[in-house]
Amino acid sequence: MAEKLNVELRENFGKGAARRIRAEHKVPAVLYGHGTDPVHLVLPGHETALAARNPNALLELVLPDGTSHMGLMKDIQRHPLKRTLTHLDLIIVRRGEKVEVDIPVTITGEPVSPAIAVVEEQTLTISVDALKVPESIEITVEEKEDGYQVFAGDVILPEGAELVSDAELLVVGVQIPKVEEEPEDEETEGAEDDAPEGAEGESSEESSEQE
Repeated sequence: MAEKLNVELRENFGKGAARRIRAEHKVPAVLYGHGTDPVHLVLPGHETALAARNPNALLELVLPDGTSHMGLMKDIQRHPLKRTLTHLDLIIVRRGEKVEVDIPVTITGEPVSPAIAVVEEQTLTISVDALKVPESIEITVEEKEDGYQVFAGDVILPEGAELVSDAELLVVGVQIPKVEEEPEDEETEGAEDDAPEGAEGESSEESSEQE
């Protein structure tokens, strides 16, 4: 379901204008696709930040003249330290069309101890109805044992979705962590081995001479 946002048309450009937009707790954005000219927008900050928790969020963008567009988040830019939104790229989507999106992989359940689940692919690319883009793809490892593997072709996708990623990609593996043995203290052993023979006797002789 699309999140409905009332948006503004952006009239001023440049770094200074973008800073002013963000200072007003709003987000500069651009909407493009389907052969149309890019439309520069200003989005409400709080509502957009909530929607952006899903990196593939679908937005219903209502312009000041009352017209609306369906926009899919394509690129999310954030402040490197504050992690606040600094800019959004959105692509126009229409009902009934499919889009290619990268969907995060999430793990549920716990494998048989002491094995752990290792995620080899953080996302999978799928083709799916623009109005039915999932937030994540779940893979369960509940009670799975060492050696269990899930490849991209094994993953159960939402109804109507098609896998775009290579089906042979290893997505998740269950394995027992390897424990590295602590290396022996070679320096200590070397110091003992390097001690010259007769050193103890020489020391005793020197002591007798001094007496």
